[in-house]
Amino acid sequence: MKYTSSEAAKLLRKLNEEITYLELLESRSREFQAALGEDIESVRPPYDYKEVKEKLEELQGKVRMVKHTINKFNVTTEVPGFGMTIDQMLIYIPQLRMTKLKLSEMSSRLPKERERITGSNSAIIDYRYTNYDIETVKADCQEISDELSRAQTALDLVNSTITMEIEIE
Repeated sequence: MKYTSSEAAKLLRKLNEEITYLELLESRSREFQAALGEDIESVRPPYDYKEVKEKLEELQGKVRMVKHTINKFNVTTEVPGFGMTIDQMLIYIPQLRMTKLKLSEMSSRLPKERERITGSNSAIIDYRYTNYDIETVKADCQEISDELSRAQTALDLVNSTITMEIEIE
């Protein structure tokens, strides 16, 4: 079947939820308690080790297949306008975020700021000076912000329109 990256991620989440549910059900039914004198068979929960093991192995195999297909898709599919594959974009976008965060902090500085010295009774006033042009940093911050938006939009478009073939039963 053909899936977009977004649909494949939802499929993967569904498979993982099935695994979690099955593991929880197993943990609640593989052992049980009965009071002395109680008919054990009347309180025994249904549980088949072999059946649960096979179902878990099947689901885990499907998870491996889906993840492998997504990984192949990510390393081979190029994001238009960036000359990068999806896996590179998944590195590039956090790099842009970190740069934007740093530049945002730098651009919010005053050229000269009074240092706050807590717990000191000193009459000496220290100042912190910026060693860069704040306006240049503001412009760079806006450029990075625009590039981040453009990158996120391009990646979202690829994730919601380009399909991959996932063979699971």
